[in-house]
Amino acid sequence: MRRNRFLAAALAALLFLCGCSDAVAGKPEGTPLQSTGMQADNSISAETEQGRKSTPSPASAAAPGAEKDFAPYQAPEFAGASFHADLAEGDENVQLDLSAVNQGYVAVSGKADARLKFRVLKDDYEYVYNMASDGTPSIFPLQCGDGKYTFQVMKQLASGKYGYYYVTEKDVALEDEFQPFLRPSDYVNYNEDSDCVKKAAQLAQKEENALGVITAVFKYVCGNITYDREKAVEVQTNKSYLPDPDEIMELGKGICFDYAALTAAMLRSQGIPTKMVFGDVTSGDSYVYHAWNMIYTEETGWIAVEYSVKADQWNRLDLTFSAGGQDSSFIGDGGNYTDSKYY
Repeated sequence: MRRNRFLAAALAALLFLCGCSDAVAGKPEGTPLQSTGMQADNSISAETEQGRKSTPSPASAAAPGAEKDFAPYQAPEFAGASFHADLAEGDENVQLDLSAVNQGYVAVSGKADARLKFRVLKDDYEYVYNMASDGTPSIFPLQCGDGKYTFQVMKQLASGKYGYYYVTEKDVALEDEFQPFLRPSDYVNYNEDSDCVKKAAQLAQKEENALGVITAVFKYVCGNITYDREKAVEVQTNKSYLPDPDEIMELGKGICFDYAALTAAMLRSQGIPTKMVFGDVTSGDSYVYHAWNMIYTEETGWIAVEYSVKADQWNRLDLTFSAGGQDSSFIGDGGNYTDSKYY
């Protein structure tokens, strides 16, 4: 499968490594909302040892009078994520499904008369998520690599105070490091029947390779989603907000969290490893808490947000800035981005 072919070269060349610290699901303290951006030309170019040059179109690349055979991009088998109640462990209050940890995710459900949180610990890394207290399952990625994970379901005892509700440990050996970034979760919520998945497949059928699919999705999101400033204000007080990629596509607007979730859903559904990243973007003394994407590709080229798409590396893809068109000083050369969370 395609994602397995990514593995060998990626370990030696990851540009941005997985780092974890304290966070809350839906809206970690200060959900990324900013839409300061640049105008993009939505073009692609290739980088070679002789320098940077425009990628020839299929028509211009063919010999005069010859027709170039077109073979559409073939996505691998859809990588899903589900809660398997028959395989879950726990008690009358908590059910924890660890059957798919090697595929990069954990599923959990809980019932309580108070708020619940799900805490994931590995080495010095920590993620804390909101979870439903009515038994509705949640799915979260295991984005900190191989090793022993500790899973803690926490129940609210008083305002701001939580106690242990259920605790267990599990050794995780991922099928490959891309697994957490190829599947749905509470943060990147989609399935095979999602409209965003169908749209991504439609776009992919007009492209020959993964880089073409990335470019097509980039153009689609930039051309069809506008920044929702009213929602940005509303979500400031909603600490449990999670995007719905289909709804964002239908409404045609959203905040940066929405841009990143929609982009990740579309690309992941086509077998292209995609991270959703939370972090800070600085310009001089100013900064914004923001969400963007990082993609992985074997191909070489340039993407129209002032970042090169380098072979066998993770690359940044910031759709909010590209679609927004306000202040290109926040884009820079990528060195002003500080990653803090990966989903």
